[in-house]
Amino acid sequence: MKRFLSGVQPSGLPHLGNYFGAIAMHLALAQEGEAYWFIADLHALTSLKDAARLREMTREIAVTYLALGLDPQRTVFWRQSDVPEVTEVAWLLSSVTGMGLLERGHSYKDKLAHGVTPNVGLFYYPVLMAADILCFDADEVPVGKDQIQHVEFAQDMGGAFDAAYCPTFKRPEWRMSPTPRVLGLDGQKMSKSYGNALWIFEEGKALNKALGKLPTDSRPPSEPKEPEGMLLFEWLKLLLAPAEYEQLCTRARAGGEQGPGYGELKQRLAAAMDERFGAAREERKRLLANPQHVDGVLADGARRASAVARAVRDRAYKACGLR
Repeated sequence: MKRFLSGVQPSGLPHLGNYFGAIAMHLALAQEGEAYWFIADLHALTSLKDAARLREMTREIAVTYLALGLDPQRTVFWRQSDVPEVTEVAWLLSSVTGMGLLERGHSYKDKLAHGVTPNVGLFYYPVLMAADILCFDADEVPVGKDQIQHVEFAQDMGGAFDAAYCPTFKRPEWRMSPTPRVLGLDGQKMSKSYGNALWIFEEGKALNKALGKLPTDSRPPSEPKEPEGMLLFEWLKLLLAPAEYEQLCTRARAGGEQGPGYGELKQRLAAAMDERFGAAREERKRLLANPQHVDGVLADGARRASAVARAVRDRAYKACGLR
C-alpha cells in the first residue's frame, strides 16, 4: 500500500486554491493508501512572527480538514512541531547538502525577486521539507506545480546521504494535483499573499461582496460569449456538476434571450459555494467550540507520526555513526 505525505502551512485562512489544489486531493488519497498530513507550523516561522496568529491559524487548518471530512482513524494528522525527530533528520541532511542546491530553489529566488529580506530559515526551508518527506518513508508527495522542485530536492538529499553512508532513505516521487492552479479574484494565481483569495467558508453578505469583485465587462446577456478564459466560468467549472456547467456554457455561447447575465452567474456561484461548503461551515463552528477534541486528534496523530519518524531517525543515526 502506498504511503502519501504532504503538509500545509498555517499562514492564513484556507481558500479555494488550497481546497482544489491540495485539500480535496488529500481527503481522496486517504481512500487509496496510507495518508500522512501535517500542519507545517515550523515552516510558517520563516514569515509569520505573531505567536497568537500562528496558534490561531494552526487550529484553523486543523478544524478545516476535520470539518471537510478527514477521518483521524484512516489518516495520520499532526502538528509538525510535535514530531521533533524531523528537525534532527534535517540536520543530518544539511551535512550532505551543497549550498548550490539550495541557491537554485525557485521559492527562495522568487522571494528575493519580490524584495523579501531572506533569513537563514528561508534558505534552509528545503532541507526541513526534505526531512518532512524522508522521515516518513513516503512513496508519493501530492504537490502543485511550483512544489515539484521540493520533492526533487528531497530525492537529491536522500540520495546524497545514502551515497555518503549507506542506503537509508526511501526515494519519494511527486504526484501532481489535478487542479494545480486556481485563479484568484483578480485573475492571477490565488494566493493569501496577493490578497486575491476567497476563504472556502465565506458566507452571506461577505461572500456576495467578494464575488462582486470578480472582473466582468459591460456586454449584455444577449451577446454571445466564449466561456473559455472567463474567470466566472473558471470558478463555476470547479464547483458545478459537469452537465450543469456545460449547459451554462452553451447558453453563453448562444446568447439571445437565453444568455446568462453576469448577475445570474454570480448568484449561481454563491449558491454553489453554499452547496459545496455549507455543511462543513457548520461543522467547523462546532469543532471550534470543542478544542479538546481537536487537540486530541492532533496529539494522537503526533504519537503515530513520531513512531514512524523515530524509526527512520534511528536508522539514519546508525548509518552516520551517531548511534
